[in-house]
Amino acid sequence: MTTQDRTDAGAGILLVDDMEDNLLALEAVLASLNEPLVRARSGEEAMKALLRHRFAVVLLDIRMPGMDGFETAAHIKRLDQTKDVPIIFLTGTDADAGYAFRGYATGAADYLTKPFDPWVLRAKVSVFLDLHRKTRELETLLTTRREHTDQVDARLAALEKHLAAPSPDLTEIRTQIGELRTLVETNRAL
Repeated sequence: MTTQDRTDAGAGILLVDDMEDNLLALEAVLASLNEPLVRARSGEEAMKALLRHRFAVVLLDIRMPGMDGFETAAHIKRLDQTKDVPIIFLTGTDADAGYAFRGYATGAADYLTKPFDPWVLRAKVSVFLDLHRKTRELETLLTTRREHTDQVDARLAALEKHLAAPSPDLTEIRTQIGELRTLVETNRAL
């Protein structure tokens, strides 16, 4: 399954925690962002969700049975289709002091301890949502520019072929040059 095959409409937020209360708290804090919130109760569920849908950010608990947050993050960062998804690690205040370092070393974009300030979490997630939207806009613009460039290349090849003819039709050449100018101007406007 390619990145384009994964759902992108309203790329949302993946919430990964084995505790129902924590998932409910995250949903309550992030509901006002009006983005899809998808739950995963384990690292395995998180990986399945990431392969099915596009996410702007993952909020990942560190302490979970089975595959913990560090292992899950390592799997996320290892796959081409998920390696660029930012991860915010969440962990209890009693966590080992080395957790933050290990989290960043695993590829986390940020690290918060519980209980977290809801305003801070919402602000951090909002930044990643905005970055995701802007990245998608840039990808669309790049695709459009590539398509225009391919059209210009095709028109130039046709013009070169026409010019190589024993007696080129000047009216046709002027028409082709006009079409090329239009394509170039359209590309500049993007």
